[in-house]
Parts: sequence; structure tokens; C-alpha cells
Amino acid sequence: MRLGYFTMPVHPMHRSWSETLKEDREAIILADKLGFYDAFMGEHLTDACENITNSMMFQASLIPATKQIKLATGTANLSHMHPVLIAVQAAMFDHLAEGRFILGVSPGALTSDAEALGILEQDRNKMFAEAIDVILAIWEGEPPYDIDLPDNRYKVSTARTMTLDLGVGYMGKPFQKPRPEIVGTVVAPYSPGVVLMGKRDFHPLSANFLLSQHLKSHWENYCKGKAEAGAQAKVEDWRVARAIFVHDDDKVAARYARYDEKSPYRFYYHQMRAKMKRGKRLYVFKSYKDQPDEEITHDYVMDHCVIYGSVNKVVDRILALREEIGEFGELVYAGMDWVEPALNKRSMQLMAEEVLPRVNAAIAKSAAAA
Repeated sequence: MRLGYFTMPVHPMHRSWSETLKEDREAIILADKLGFYDAFMGEHLTDACENITNSMMFQASLIPATKQIKLATGTANLSHMHPVLIAVQAAMFDHLAEGRFILGVSPGALTSDAEALGILEQDRNKMFAEAIDVILAIWEGEPPYDIDLPDNRYKVSTARTMTLDLGVGYMGKPFQKPRPEIVGTVVAPYSPGVVLMGKRDFHPLSANFLLSQHLKSHWENYCKGKAEAGAQAKVEDWRVARAIFVHDDDKVAARYARYDEKSPYRFYYHQMRAKMKRGKRLYVFKSYKDQPDEEITHDYVMDHCVIYGSVNKVVDRILALREEIGEFGELVYAGMDWVEPALNKRSMQLMAEEVLPRVNAAIAKSAAAA
């Protein structure tokens, strides 16, 4: 099992933007030093707490500051930009990073972003599907491209103005062949979108604010999509994100991850619960479909979504999660605001140096005994 990193991020509004940007960079630089496999960064245009406005630009700042970690958009919101821009900018990023790049994609869920862009009334899921088809067509094609897909608003050609002997009319292709890994974040239980991911060989990342009992449905749908495409699903392609805090002392872990009113985990899930309620998406936290909204309290969400404790306790919780949902290829550690930076850093260190090695040792021992 690999160890990854994902952050939206979610910071209190009173904090300086320049300060939180430095903190978010520091977290990924630390993840690189600790051997995390990849780091996903979210993006929103109109959110003072989730304040990365362009994940690709942010991650580009980390290319020279990191050595091995793959830098991922988490996600590039494809309804927000013309697919030509995403295609050529992602291709350039891939070359700058010499292949340390993952393209995470989504339609873009924040309605205030859509309103600001004048697309609030449009079907952004359809815009997303059309955009990804065009991005792939650009990467697979050659000038003049002449991309005119059925029922797709994006028509792309350089036929009228290209001068190929001068290099005019070309769009760059990625460094990785045939393309970078493409990852989609999955939030909804039983999401049918995961079937389409399987068909297209896009890889699912199951969100850390979805109850663990629903995660298995993502893998089942992904396998269904791969089978429909005549391919075999690979466990290593499934990422599962969880909110985790680990510390040497169980009491410190309980305080910082669960009970302290200043806990960044409490703040994070207060934000997520309120935003999901606002967007009529509280179902992501529900144990069953018809569970009353009033049961989805802040404490209920914390109890179901946060893993915390000393090393052995966290190892046991992760192994229990794997027992519940089945094998998965990467555990993605959800980054939080650094209320007490030393604690956040220690948790990441223990995850990389103690927790994951013990988890993998237990998995190997179980496999050998089978």
C-alpha cells in the first residue's frame, strides 16, 4: 500500500492568505521528504477557506522544491476553462516535472464558482465530459486537429492559421506516454461516474468525507467499468482518502483530532458538514439513504470520519478499514490546517515512518499465511 497526501485545503478565514500558502507548500515539501507517493491539491475560485484558486499553478511552484513526489491537481475543474488551456498547460507541467505529474479532474462542485463564471445554469457535468474528450483528442492528435465530436460544444482546429514549418499550429503533448495518469475524486455513495472511470482508465480517489461503509461501492463500480471495457481492474489504481491524526500519546491525539474546540479536524468537518448541508449533499455522511438530516450532527460526522490515536491504534483502524472495504492501492492522508504545526508534522512523520510500514508488514504476513 502506498501513502499519498490530499488537501483541499481548509483554513480559517482570519488567517493571512500568504501565510496559508506557505504552510500548504511546506506540508507537501515535508510529504516529499517523508516518501509520500503523491500530493493532490484542491482548487476553488470563490472560497476564503479553501483558497487555492489554481492547483496547477500552486503545484508548479513545488517542482523545484521537491525531488520524488508526484504533484497532482486535486482537481482541475474542467467546466471552468476551455479544454485547450487545460491540455497544453497540463502537458507543459508534465515536462517541467519530468513526469512527476497526475491530472486530477472534476466538473467543479462549488456553485459560487459557477455563478462567478456565468455558468451556474449550465450542465457542468456535461461540460466536464465534453472537455475531457477534447483534452485526450488533443494529446492523441496532430495539427490541424479538427476536433468536432458529436454533441460537444468544444470545436478545436488550427487548420485556417497553421504554418507548420514555423511551428505555428502545434499543441504540446505530455512528457509521459501515452499520457499522465488521470484521477477523479469520488464523493457520492454508489457513484455511477466510477463506472465511466473504469471504461476510460481514469483512476478513482474516494473522498475522506464519505463514510467507510460506502467505499466498497466505488471499487465495485470501477471493476464493472473495467470489465465493460474488456480490462482487469488493478487494486493499485484505487486511492482511498481518510482524515487521520497519529501521535505518540493517545491523549494528545484525542485532544487535537477530536475534542479540542480549536482542533483543525473539528474545524474541517464543521466546514464540510455546513457546506454539504448548504448544497443538499448531506447524504455523503449518512449511514443509510433515509437517515434523517437532524441525525447528521457535527459529533456524528467526527465519530464516523476521523481516525486518530497512537501508532498501534491507527494501524489497527487502517487494517480494519481494509478488512471492511477490501484491498486498495493507496491510503491518502488528508491534510488539515496547522493549528499546532509540530503536531501536524509529527503525525505525517509517524504515518510515513511507523504506521504505513506496520500496515504493509501485516498485509504481507497475512498474504504469506493465506
